[in-house]
Amino acid sequence: MTPNREDYLKLILELGGDQKKVSNKKIVAGLSISGASVSEMINKLVKEGLVEHSPYQGVQLTAAGLEKASTLVRKHRLWEVFLVDHLGYSWNEVHDEAEVLEHVTSSQMEQRLDAYLSHPTFCPHGGMIPQQGQTVHEKGRETLVNYPEGSTIRIARVLDEKELLDYLMDLTIDIHDVYTIKAIAAYEGPITLQNDQKEVSISYKAASTIFVDLL
Repeated sequence: MTPNREDYLKLILELGGDQKKVSNKKIVAGLSISGASVSEMINKLVKEGLVEHSPYQGVQLTAAGLEKASTLVRKHRLWEVFLVDHLGYSWNEVHDEAEVLEHVTSSQMEQRLDAYLSHPTFCPHGGMIPQQGQTVHEKGRETLVNYPEGSTIRIARVLDEKELLDYLMDLTIDIHDVYTIKAIAAYEGPITLQNDQKEVSISYKAASTIFVDLL
């Protein structure tokens, strides 16, 4: 399987495609590519039995697709933990490095890396790291755009996407930060968050890929 196909499977999983349909629009946004390219790849993944597609609803991983995506995600996230905890990388720097490493990581290396890291359960972006042979089922969470003004939320997980992570780094937003939603601009405008330390506005596009816990 090509790295390009694997990236699709990982993103669909990150977007909750293990348990529900994920729209092509969300995949386009997550990979920053054209809708036509996404449609073409989805057709290929359907033929290979890795996803199921329903017109106007989106795609969902099959059992085979979920197994493959979980293996990839496990390797990727283990490397992210290693890079952050042992090599001093920041959370927005690790995606591209882990992307390369996951494709050359044998099962034996994966097991040894997991043991060396004392079996971590979450990556720096809040994503679950499954045990070997298990599938990933992220905790069911809504994204920031699904909550009204006045809600108090905790940042729980963000998509592992370089542009998004750079953006959040610039805004000094991190996993486990707690905010109150102060304002929501009309027509998919920015969402303003506030806590005792600061006030920050997040674009609607970014907010739609930030998974939160309601407090």
